[in-house]
Amino acid sequence: MFEGLSDKLSNILNGLTRRGALTEEDVNAALREVRRALLEADVALEVVRSFTDKVRARAVGAEVVKSVSPGQQVVKIVHDQLVEMLGADAEVISLNAVPPVGILMVGLQGSGKTTTTAKIARRLKDRENRKVLMASLDTRRPAAMEQLAVLGKQVGVDTLPIVAGQSAVQIARRAMEAARLGGYDVVMLDTAGRVTVDEALMVEAAEVRTATGPHEVLLVADALTGQDAVNTARAFDQRLGVTGIVLTRMDGDARGGAALSMRAVTGKPIKLIGTGEKVDALEEFHPSRVANRILGMGDIVSLVEKAAENFDAEKAQRMADKMRKGKFDLEDLRDQLAQMEKIGGIGGMLGMLPGIAKMKSQLENANLDDRVIKRQRAIIDSMTPAERRNPDILKASRKKRIAAGAGMKVEDINKLLKMHRQMADMMKMMGGGKGKGMAGQLGKMFGLGGGMGGMPQPTPEQIEALQKQMGGKLPDFPGNAGGLPAMPKGVPGLPGLGSGKIPGLPGIGGFPFGKKK
Repeated sequence: MFEGLSDKLSNILNGLTRRGALTEEDVNAALREVRRALLEADVALEVVRSFTDKVRARAVGAEVVKSVSPGQQVVKIVHDQLVEMLGADAEVISLNAVPPVGILMVGLQGSGKTTTTAKIARRLKDRENRKVLMASLDTRRPAAMEQLAVLGKQVGVDTLPIVAGQSAVQIARRAMEAARLGGYDVVMLDTAGRVTVDEALMVEAAEVRTATGPHEVLLVADALTGQDAVNTARAFDQRLGVTGIVLTRMDGDARGGAALSMRAVTGKPIKLIGTGEKVDALEEFHPSRVANRILGMGDIVSLVEKAAENFDAEKAQRMADKMRKGKFDLEDLRDQLAQMEKIGGIGGMLGMLPGIAKMKSQLENANLDDRVIKRQRAIIDSMTPAERRNPDILKASRKKRIAAGAGMKVEDINKLLKMHRQMADMMKMMGGGKGKGMAGQLGKMFGLGGGMGGMPQPTPEQIEALQKQMGGKLPDFPGNAGGLPAMPKGVPGLPGLGSGKIPGLPGIGGFPFGKKK
């Protein structure tokens, strides 16, 4: 989403940090470039002016002049202003009201209201343990009510029975009454949309709001609509009193201006962001983490949270036991690839690591492709259980059968088996028995021992012992020269021990994927 803006801001600010001292003219020249970058990213002009004025007021003052590192201080000021623009603190959907709590979903047609309604309902059911009822108030769009009913079955949430001929207000009242009688905690009201904001749309939404008295009015906005999304947000807020914003298609290639502008213009928090079409592709919006990503600082906290959310403690413990014995079969590799896909693929994970922005050219030259993970999983899925557990039995005839089943070539099977052999050999080298070898040391450091209890920081003695076994100094991690990254305590280990460079990436001794074809 913010790739273009992130590249430009990173280049501008890197130029400042390389200088030993900064003059007022240096700061002004950099802010002119920042202004241009924000405007090109579709950030509203009024927001850009306010942002650059606030940064300039702090950047040319004593705060920077007296700083030991003026360039770094300017970067911090830009980061702080980005966080302020995006909302300072993360805010979640409020359910602090007498049940059933009404949540009114509003927005333009095509913004993803219906899908987002189902995503939020699923989130409240699974994470908050709430009993949710969904109701479609869209009487104009063909099959809108049927679409919500289908989504309700997918996410395991009840939907209001369809009664033909009722108006949106009548459906809304029936939904609230059904929720009261049925003991529901939350009622999701999915309203109709229009191609553009018009009076009929606003009148209907206002009538529904008056009839139901919802606790939350969430505006669903498409992040790809650019500056027009700001006008839409302002119009809905003036008529309906929006309490929060949900931005959809944040996984797209938009320039990100809508996300940066809507909070600043309306004063309403961005509560959730849609990151894909699947029903679980919904995340909380954390301003500080988004600011970190924009400035190329990574988002290791979100990466750890994703890993913890998709983390299977039993599988990880079995993997740790196998690693100590120097064993690693194709079923283990398939589990690792599946975990990688769940937390966003290699692209999604690398984008959250600090310092990766500075390695962009090297990554582009490597032609890393997430589709290779799917192909490798397809190959392994085409094997029998016996073949996965013992790859040595895979001779020419078996490889031909597997290739045909996966829609691949025999050469692709051979590449996967070669990669697996390299990883298995590394496992044997690391295995030291009773956790005394390198695998044992890594297991302790990355939370793979002791029932997966957490991720404590290694002691100096552990680091020294691991360094000796690795034949020298530990490799640097991106954004943290010369040591292990500081990871939060009490968080389960990330799947896999990594490539030796980045903790948590599946595979030992190299990335388990290839180049784009």
